[in-house]
Amino acid sequence: MKKIGVFLAQGFEEIEGLTVVDILRRAGIEVETISIMGTREVCGSHKIPVIADMLYEEAEFDQLDGVVLPGGLPGTTNLGAHAGVNDTIRSFAEAGKLVAAICAAPSVLGQAGLLEGRKAACYPGYEDKLAGAEVIYEEVAEAGNIITSRGMGTTIAFALRITAYLTDEAKAEELARKIIYRQ
Repeated sequence: MKKIGVFLAQGFEEIEGLTVVDILRRAGIEVETISIMGTREVCGSHKIPVIADMLYEEAEFDQLDGVVLPGGLPGTTNLGAHAGVNDTIRSFAEAGKLVAAICAAPSVLGQAGLLEGRKAACYPGYEDKLAGAEVIYEEVAEAGNIITSRGMGTTIAFALRITAYLTDEAKAEELARKIIYRQ
């Protein structure tokens, strides 16, 4: 079974974080929510408190097949300022493990130098922070082991693309039908 970590930082966009968790778990993918804030309770950008499964310091990153960075503000800023998050995304990208980010969070990948020569999508206004990327305006951009997406409205497409990456297209299509996505 595949296993993914979803980073939660103070001010994360709740829909982008929790929809990904929900969709991946429906697909049979094990998901751990990982707080980078030193406390398991993390408050989203719309003041919705969430209890993470674990703290960053407790996570066993060698057991994960990938990580996801939700957007939102100041969540994205907090992710980008966290040395451990930056080390993790760099090592995962280098090892060929999945690194996925949505909304403003692809800017963290750009800051880490992970988008050079790759197609990437982001929230409007963050394009200049995708250093070296070929910016596209589709819902989701998949470039090898890097998946990016534009924002809250593209979260289901983003989560289904992650599902297809970790399982297969048929599993993602079956799940899309079950949740009545674009039918």
